Amino acid sequence: MLTKHFAFWPPLLPKTLTVPKTPVHDNLFVTAKRYPDKIAIIYYGGTLTYRQLADEVEKVAGYLQKRLGVKRGDRVIIYMQNAPQFVIACYAVLCADAVVVPINPMNKTGELAYYLKDCGAEVAFVGQELYKQAAPFLENGDLKRMIVACYSEYARPTQEPDELLPEEVKLTPVAFSDSRIVNWRDVISSDLRPDQSRAKDDDIATIPYTSGTTGKPKGCIHLHRTLQANIFSAAVWVHLTSDSVVLTCLPLFHVTGMVHSMHSAISCGGTMVIMTRWNRILAADWIERYQVTHWTNISTMLIDFLSQPHISKRRLDSLVSVGGGGASLPKAIGEKLEALTGLRYMEGYGLTETIAHTHFNPPGRPKLQCLGIPSFDVDARIIDPDSKTELKEGEEGELVVHGPQVFAGYWRQPEETERSFIQLDGKRFFRTGDIARYDEEGYFFIVDRLKRMINVSGFKVWPTEVESVLFHHPAIQQVCVVATPDQRRGETVKAFIILKEEADSISPDEIIQWAKERMAAYKCPRQIEFVKTLPMTSSGKILWRELQEKEFGKTT
Repeated sequence: MLTKHFAFWPPLLPKTLTVPKTPVHDNLFVTAKRYPDKIAIIYYGGTLTYRQLADEVEKVAGYLQKRLGVKRGDRVIIYMQNAPQFVIACYAVLCADAVVVPINPMNKTGELAYYLKDCGAEVAFVGQELYKQAAPFLENGDLKRMIVACYSEYARPTQEPDELLPEEVKLTPVAFSDSRIVNWRDVISSDLRPDQSRAKDDDIATIPYTSGTTGKPKGCIHLHRTLQANIFSAAVWVHLTSDSVVLTCLPLFHVTGMVHSMHSAISCGGTMVIMTRWNRILAADWIERYQVTHWTNISTMLIDFLSQPHISKRRLDSLVSVGGGGASLPKAIGEKLEALTGLRYMEGYGLTETIAHTHFNPPGRPKLQCLGIPSFDVDARIIDPDSKTELKEGEEGELVVHGPQVFAGYWRQPEETERSFIQLDGKRFFRTGDIARYDEEGYFFIVDRLKRMINVSGFKVWPTEVESVLFHHPAIQQVCVVATPDQRRGETVKAFIILKEEADSISPDEIIQWAKERMAAYKCPRQIEFVKTLPMTSSGKILWRELQEKEFGKTT
């Protein structure tokens, strides 16, 4: 195990952290006992105390068990944007000893089908604005029951200008005549209580999905203990306390938002200021108004935030911690943040398989465009991807990690699980697929990717998944999807397309619009280039890396 980084370990912090044996939902109920009248959630002017939050969690958990028949170990989907109902639903599912399956709300009906079939969920929480995307699964029987949430029921937007409110927060509740659908308020008003939880730390808590190199999403099995490992390590690292105020703008379905902006805040009794849709003006308003102390984001958010007019006149002095991951922060942006706030941006690194971070930058000594140093009890090494031999300082190879937050395996994919781990010195290491190196001080840096993946504002896009959708377009004969540089998003999706002979009148915009109707917006090609041929091997395989390198060569 490397120890060079211990010389730069944050002062006063232990180098090891004992993970609680209790299930994740216990964190909420302990906090509610300690700070019952403290505000847990602020949502567009509306508030919930910890007493109210715990009470509603119990009511929803009781409804899941007593009315919908949810049993221990059942998977329950949460298909919602950021809102109080997401937090309540997540803890209610755990309180019912069931398993949270968070689904990206940007996914369309066609994309949802795989998740439902794979995880076997029969019950789903659905945002009202997403109801039409999920409704077909009630008709075909994949879903048995659906709880629909209207976000406006928790908002009291008296200080926010109407033009800054997301349309989803302006919706009014809709009544459904279908007995398989129940409104959120009807669940709360039923006032049912759950049975005593029997969850153990080795029970499954959540199955977030990541895409695989074949284009098929993979469910990552996280136990209560793997989730607890990062909940508490995140809180300790950035000094979260009961008086912390967290700007919760990262999507909660994503592991970074889930852990850093929700679970960790709840474990400490902090206040979450929840944003449904990113808005840089509201972010600045809320930092001032609510005295936000902690903000985990992605680089594109910070770039947008700092580029707004008059940002230098804003009162941002309440902030004590600003950081994130997903994509490297440009040096100039990091310097601008420090000049404005006195804070140095703390980048981190992690994956869905590690329920967010395995690496952090030390708060007092961060390096820009750097993964940071291994987190509590993480053994991180660099190996040769082929020979599996361990490499030394400065040498480039695959990053592998061993730690308490590493997942148990892929849901119903034992062979894929086996391929993703190796044994080193008697320990089981997860192969990240990222090419990295570490410097003389034990800080890690990403060099390249072993896997074929596009990083769009921190979201992973697998080209084969996009290609499989595009192949259904009647005008497309052949397609190859690659990453191309994007000043705002870091990378974006580009498709090289060979058209069928009879389809030469179609435009790139028509294909882009067609794709937007069938896949999440961040996966859609932003650029289309029609070509006559694609580079191929003698065996007929497309040389995607050749196209990829040409795209990035344009910027050098």
